[in-house]
Amino acid sequence: MNRFKYLWLLLLVIVLPIKPATAQMFDQDLQKLQLSWQLINTFYVDTVNQDKLTESAIVGMLKTLDPHSAYISADEVKKMNEPLDGSFEGIGIEFNILNDTLIVVNPISGGPSEKVGIMSGDRIVTVDGDNIAGIGIKNSDVFRLLRGAKGTTVSLGIKRKGENDILKFLVERDKIPIYSVEASYMASPGTGYVRISRFAMTTGDEFVKAMNKLQKHGVKNLILDLRGNGGGYLKAAIDIADQFLVSKELIVYTEGMASPKKEYNSTGHGLFEKGNLVVLIDEGSASASEIVSGAMQDWDRGVLVGRRSFGKGLVQRPFSLPDGSMIRLTVAKYYTPSGRCIQKDYTHGLAAYQMEVYDRYEDGEVFSKDSVHLADSLIYKTKVLKRTVYGGGGIMPDVYVPMDTSMYSDYYRDIVATGVLNRFVLNYVDKNRTALASAYPDFKTFNGKFTVDEKLMSELKEAGEKAGVKINEEEYKKSELYLKSQLKALIARDLWSSSEYFEVMNPLNNLYKKAVKIAGSNSEYSDILKPAPRPRLKPKSKSSVKSK
Repeated sequence: MNRFKYLWLLLLVIVLPIKPATAQMFDQDLQKLQLSWQLINTFYVDTVNQDKLTESAIVGMLKTLDPHSAYISADEVKKMNEPLDGSFEGIGIEFNILNDTLIVVNPISGGPSEKVGIMSGDRIVTVDGDNIAGIGIKNSDVFRLLRGAKGTTVSLGIKRKGENDILKFLVERDKIPIYSVEASYMASPGTGYVRISRFAMTTGDEFVKAMNKLQKHGVKNLILDLRGNGGGYLKAAIDIADQFLVSKELIVYTEGMASPKKEYNSTGHGLFEKGNLVVLIDEGSASASEIVSGAMQDWDRGVLVGRRSFGKGLVQRPFSLPDGSMIRLTVAKYYTPSGRCIQKDYTHGLAAYQMEVYDRYEDGEVFSKDSVHLADSLIYKTKVLKRTVYGGGGIMPDVYVPMDTSMYSDYYRDIVATGVLNRFVLNYVDKNRTALASAYPDFKTFNGKFTVDEKLMSELKEAGEKAGVKINEEEYKKSELYLKSQLKALIARDLWSSSEYFEVMNPLNNLYKKAVKIAGSNSEYSDILKPAPRPRLKPKSKSSVKSK
């Protein structure tokens, strides 16, 4: 059976059962499509790639529906599933390529490389006897060489500082976890912080582990950071929301033309059902992030701080094809407990939909609350306190915090975008790893005592000059504090983990500082979570969020 026939089989699966009144029309349309395909293959002037023709037909149909229905090839399916499955199979290292050399930044804790003794700073110079140093190796080459099926082995030749000879390691590949809880630490006495980067299969378990750690430090209030979190598995979002709600509270429901209403409720077995909760969101928070934040807002369970979320509330169901590819078809929409549809408008075409977030910059929304325009017809009330909230285009936070660009400059952009800052940190840590480990045996000591001095910043500027990033003193002064903090944070990440990176960087962020203040103040927290006639926005008479 060729792939074209698979298309008809898939169409039948999706549309069945067909109502008698539309059966004849369906038969005519199907015959029309099949005849067109046969005519092209029979009479077209050149040789036809049947696989490509079939895929193009599927893609063309899906484009007419909505922005998130899509065809995904077999190779793309495999790559797409890795970050959400929460693991991949390989040797378990965080790496970087510096001066045409593959450097181990960190062996993943408990992974195959750590078990055989591979260390941070090691240089991998051969793989299965073949030289990989000084040949222009790329990230894609590293993945190809080092990833592989669990149980297979790879021989690595490693150059280590202090060792004259090349060290040989035989590493057996295994399942390597991909963590979705990027950071967890105490932001202030009594207030914990957890950052979730995506909602994967392991997110619920990771969150429980993070909370258990924070509870040992006496956490009473919590900041849940969902900024930039583009979503993931629905079950993971439900698991996280369930941690904060009492029993039998609606978290989210889905509904569509051919999909009956389905409700998802809390169990009452959460780890943080009491205590001040602040949820951070921004224009990069989408889908599963909006389910969690919407549920917290609708039940008056937490204070949302930040900017309006993305507005992705369409439910996709995967339909697998026999060759491993799939169609991801929108079958329903997400609704918050109060009945708000999360999805923003997409009736103006795909291009307008994709540009909507960028339009928020041009319209000034990300810089000023007064630039946010929401319609009277989109008003809803929260479940407990009957506060006014809005639907129809993402989740609007309770406390709006504009984007802060006061420390951003072209110089900062260029020194980061060209990779100068990252390479500089890698070189610095590589040369000073032993001294740093001796002077700062733990992160607390490092965070309290390590300072980025003028000598280090001069060396960074010099590295930038060599890479073609010309120094502009005015722009440098504007970004100096941010650059120093990021340099320190990157060093901390290379020595410990991403959690320490955020612990260094977050205190510079106004949104984060506002969240810490609200979470730690019972009076301010309570003042926000009280009935109010409506937020101070400029309503419009339109039936949806403003779009272009």
